[in-house]
Amino acid sequence: MSVRINKGRLGSGLELTPMIDVVFLLMIFFLVASKLEEADRIIDVVLPKASAAKPLTTQPREFVINIDRDGAYYAGARPVTLQELSALLIQAAADNPGRQQVIVRADENTLHRFVVGAMNACVQAGIEDYQVQSARDE
Repeated sequence: MSVRINKGRLGSGLELTPMIDVVFLLMIFFLVASKLEEADRIIDVVLPKASAAKPLTTQPREFVINIDRDGAYYAGARPVTLQELSALLIQAAADNPGRQQVIVRADENTLHRFVVGAMNACVQAGIEDYQVQSARDE
């Protein structure tokens, strides 16, 4: 009497369903994360060109100040006065002592006194790590 062994379908193919699920979850994660980062850079500001500018690497504790062409200050996407901006910077410096970074983004047609006002607010708040951002010359 002969015995039959059912060998099955070993190596017939890969199960793609779990891999597709993981890819979709990663896509959703990165879409949500990119939307949260856009909130600080939503103000329509035309940055001046700089040929020696390097790409900005985002640090987790940076504070973004936007200045439009009329000299209005924005903390992230919220309009603020210079006094409110100073208070926000003082609070940010207290929350992150010695590690607070500030990015000043000003429209290329903004008067220089508004940029200096933002830089002065950083100095008064005790923030040493501030920089004025410019667009890369392409």
